[in-house]
Amino acid sequence: MSTETGSDEPSGGSLSYQNILEREMEEALQEIARPTAGVFLSGLAAGLNLSFGALFMGMALTFSGGFESELVQQVALGSLSSIAFLFVVLGQTELFTAHSTMAVLPVLDRRASLGDLGGLWGATYVSNLLGCVLFAALIAVLGPSMGIVSPSAFGTLADALVPLPWWTILLSGVVAGWLMGMTTWLVAASRDTVGRIVFTLVVTGAIGFGPFHHAILGTTEVVSAMFLGQGVTIGDFVHFLLWTTVGNVIGGAVFVGLLNYGHIELAGERQDVDFEAETTGDS
Repeated sequence: MSTETGSDEPSGGSLSYQNILEREMEEALQEIARPTAGVFLSGLAAGLNLSFGALFMGMALTFSGGFESELVQQVALGSLSSIAFLFVVLGQTELFTAHSTMAVLPVLDRRASLGDLGGLWGATYVSNLLGCVLFAALIAVLGPSMGIVSPSAFGTLADALVPLPWWTILLSGVVAGWLMGMTTWLVAASRDTVGRIVFTLVVTGAIGFGPFHHAILGTTEVVSAMFLGQGVTIGDFVHFLLWTTVGNVIGGAVFVGLLNYGHIELAGERQDVDFEAETTGDS
């Protein structure tokens, strides 16, 4: 596929699907070519920044004293968690669940190898998780001391993610990865910051509204509950993380990356259609 997209971009409010694919692919290739240390630091920042979503949700549960309506609670939690996704998307730091979609595109197009993909995934995944664990430690120390987070609030968050069968976590992870993949795709399609903000808040808000299993944000929630003595064990965390990660990869790589790449590659050549004006009566 050609990388020269500038002259072909439409003048309307959104890009064509060929342009979106090229934009996503070029960004992925830039990250693959980036030094590993740079990717790691960016991923660490993403894990730390996204963890604010867990803090905001814990604060809401603490300050509310318990929502009267479960619907109101989930809308509030989803809205608050989406703010942290906005930090990551607009800040352009490296999030594993975004690369589970974006980084597969150059591999499908044979511009990068599976080794390149594995290197990028590994650096972002490990650095994201490290950022989450560090922020969870901050929550455990600072939250109760300031009275802004109660341990039971994170017990509530963890209870929505951990005590579930593996297949439920897997399928929930697929949905979260799918939504995260759509976020990266729609952000790439947007021409302005306002559009990126709206797409990010609406689509990622659905992850927290579920709540669907997101490997990075969920790690901060579950590890914080573990640090705060809410009965979450290391085994519970490993069970959560394993099936959530697999689901996130399937949701982003298959349902967004592979399907969008496939339908665009099978779109055929662009057709130039000439319409002749019909004339009626005598000229």
